[in-house]
Amino acid sequence: MAQESAADRKTRAGRIIRKLANAYPDADCALRHQNAFQLLIATILSAQCTDAMVNRVTAELFPKYLTPESLAEAEPTEIEQLIHRTGFYRQKTKSIQSTARDLCENFGGEVPRTLDELVTLRGVARKTANVVLGNCFGVPGLAVDTHMKRVNRHLGLTREDDPVKIERDLMALIPEKEWTVYSHRIITHGRECCVAKRPQCEGCPLREECPQ
Repeated sequence: MAQESAADRKTRAGRIIRKLANAYPDADCALRHQNAFQLLIATILSAQCTDAMVNRVTAELFPKYLTPESLAEAEPTEIEQLIHRTGFYRQKTKSIQSTARDLCENFGGEVPRTLDELVTLRGVARKTANVVLGNCFGVPGLAVDTHMKRVNRHLGLTREDDPVKIERDLMALIPEKEWTVYSHRIITHGRECCVAKRPQCEGCPLREECPQ
């Protein structure tokens, strides 16, 4: 596929979308949440941490801090204790409390519904913003995490390393209405089949579409 044209790549991307839908019809956001505020905080905590661990931590964190106001006003040491298992807990405490304060001071305690506003929050880059927009507000977004980066590079849909450039490449190949669910399905595929250390190519549903 080294000589693949842009048109052929887009056609192949369409086949990948269909095969992912067949393989992972129920793929969804793995972070447990009841509202946009909870998903925003959970996604910040998920940096360099598994979703399973974040879910265990937020099961204790969210009942104690139901609103941005309560999280913003909490003692940092209490937050650090609760989120310690997610790693980088001091930095993450600063990020989620700063985000909570920004929500209170600049957005009336509500999570904003645009990417431009979301990325003004501390600890929130495009990936986190797209997760919240796609799963809470129905705004399609490509959430480029480590699985999205690795799997899409394997598939030859991008050659980039930078998440913003990967997102740009995928936006040209994936129909906008598919962006959120495509992210879920690629992430699921990266966790269950195209794993980093030992990809299971033998039974891969995308094997015929992969140039590796």
